Amino acid sequence: MANNAVKRRARWAAMVRPKVKRPKTFKTEESAKKYAEKHKIKDYKLVNLRSAESEDKKLKIITA
Repeated sequence: MANNAVKRRARWAAMVRPKVKRPKTFKTEESAKKYAEKHKIKDYKLVNLRSAESEDKKLKIITA
């Protein structure tokens, strides 16, 4: 017989919202190009999701 903590955790897990699928993002252009090559994406454009002033990049692949 399962104890109450296990039962409670199972009930809570059933009530949790499903995760929203987010777009795949990359920190470097090389990693984005490698991903596109691996998944046979030929016509694509890289878009930076961060502001222009930011030093960091967050790149997203947009298919054309």
